[in-house]
Formats: sequence, C-alpha cells, structure tokens
Amino acid sequence: MFLLDDLFLRPITSLLTVIHDMALQERYDVERIRDDLKEVRLLYEVGELDADAYERRKATLESELEVAEAARERLSGRVEVKR
Repeated sequence: MFLLDDLFLRPITSLLTVIHDMALQERYDVERIRDDLKEVRLLYEVGELDADAYERRKATLESELEVAEAARERLSGRVEVKR
C-alpha cells in the first residue's frame, strides 16, 4: 500500500515543491527590486515623478528589499553573525 502511495504522490509532491521554490524566487527577487529602485530614481531625476511620489515609492521598495533579503537569507540556510 505504501509503495503505491509513494509512486503516485512523489511526482505530485516534487512538482509542488518546484512550483513553490519558483514562486518564492520570483516574489523575493532582490535584483528586480534593486532595478525598480534604480528606475524610480531615474524617473525622479528626469522629472517624471515629483518628490512626494518618489519618496513614497522609494520607501516601499526599500522595505520590500529588506524583506526580500531577509527571506533569501532565511531560505538559503545561511547564518549571519552580527557583532
């Protein structure tokens, strides 16, 4: 009975694991958030965004970046020693 369970459930479980990992990588993509920060800065410098919109968007992206970096560290299993 357990052999049949393994035969049928293992492919589904591994597929769900792959989908979950891909979703986490996309959600916590540090490079994309950094690129968005650069883009917002550029839009502000060329006058496409006013100062208030720039500051709001920058604050939002910076908080997303902190969360993404923390999540990436937690998911990668690295340990950081803070002094």
